[in-house]
Amino acid sequence: MHYLLIYTVADDYLARRPMYRDAHIQLAKAASARGELLAGGALSAPTDQAMLLFKAESAETVDDFARQDPYVQSGLVTSWQVRPWNIVIGAGLPAISFD
Repeated sequence: MHYLLIYTVADDYLARRPMYRDAHIQLAKAASARGELLAGGALSAPTDQAMLLFKAESAETVDDFARQDPYVQSGLVTSWQVRPWNIVIGAGLPAISFD
């Protein structure tokens, strides 16, 4: 099943993000290597949310990712939700690349 992890980010997200980015990317790479995280990134204009696409057996996997995310733990993410997403086209997305 596919899930969207939807983050609402703090007003100063862009200014404070560099302090936590390496740890966040490390967590994301591990989830990607396990085949769970397919894509993710912040929305822009305005940068007020971020979305991460997961493929997992249950929403608990996605909740666990969010609880471990340095962005959540540091308050850069002010709230988050996990939503099941019934993808009709494009379910075979490749794993996320950070290069």
